[in-house]
Amino acid sequence: MKTYEIIHKKQIAERVKVFVLYAPLIAKHCKPGQFLIVMVHENGERIPLTIADFASEEGIVEIVFQEVGKSTVQLGALEPGECLHAIVGPLGHASEIAGWNKVVAVGGGIGVAPVYPIARGCKEMGSRVTSIIGARSRDLLIYEEKMRAISDELVICTDDGSYGRQAMVTEPLRELLDAHRDIDLCLAIGPAIMMKSVAETTRPFGVKTIVSLNSIMIDGTGMCGGCRVSVGGKTYFACVDGPEFDGHQVDFELLMARQGMYRDEEKTAADESSHACRIGLEQNKL
Repeated sequence: MKTYEIIHKKQIAERVKVFVLYAPLIAKHCKPGQFLIVMVHENGERIPLTIADFASEEGIVEIVFQEVGKSTVQLGALEPGECLHAIVGPLGHASEIAGWNKVVAVGGGIGVAPVYPIARGCKEMGSRVTSIIGARSRDLLIYEEKMRAISDELVICTDDGSYGRQAMVTEPLRELLDAHRDIDLCLAIGPAIMMKSVAETTRPFGVKTIVSLNSIMIDGTGMCGGCRVSVGGKTYFACVDGPEFDGHQVDFELLMARQGMYRDEEKTAADESSHACRIGLEQNKL
């Protein structure tokens, strides 16, 4: 096998795909909670993706992504046997998975995938893990069987009631917090508005709440500053200081505002399939 070769590809929900990649050096050092930056081709965008699974001995890593823009559509068009141009990682701080008695792992939408290795790690360290996973509808729910395999209890929610409970993930979360006052960690990964709601749900109970922030990211080394977030009134870089932070301290309003900064440019890039970057060309003519 070639380095960064796609070994396996599968579509697991609408516009959501799983790649299993051969990357032995990266797999050797992976830990739950870390992420990668991948490039489809030499002139491609750097795409940050949380590691959804890994097997060090086999030298493989698993990524899950949703085709939402030009670069992720290009990524999704690759087939088994083809190779990504580059992968950098593992990046970011690993999750703290030891020392927790009762853990509630909450995943929303595609966020269920990065929740999985962290919840699995907590389970392997002896924690009792209750998982709550949600999606808009049954056909958008991912990783159900994987989450069931590592959870002492699994609760499934859908917005439309097509599967599991018709509820937001915060509803069963609040019930659990009421019934089990000895829960000592809540982990939440998903859309920013969902993570904010989870943090507000756990706040009155004083339960430590960790969120993984999906801020805009470019280089992944802290040099560009694109992924800056405000936590406890201080500025941090999600790529080198995170991606996990105290959910009760995150300024989610700022995070969501920054996530939408380049929406028009993203739409233009998706519409103009033949667009070629011209940055620097004018200076080169001088």
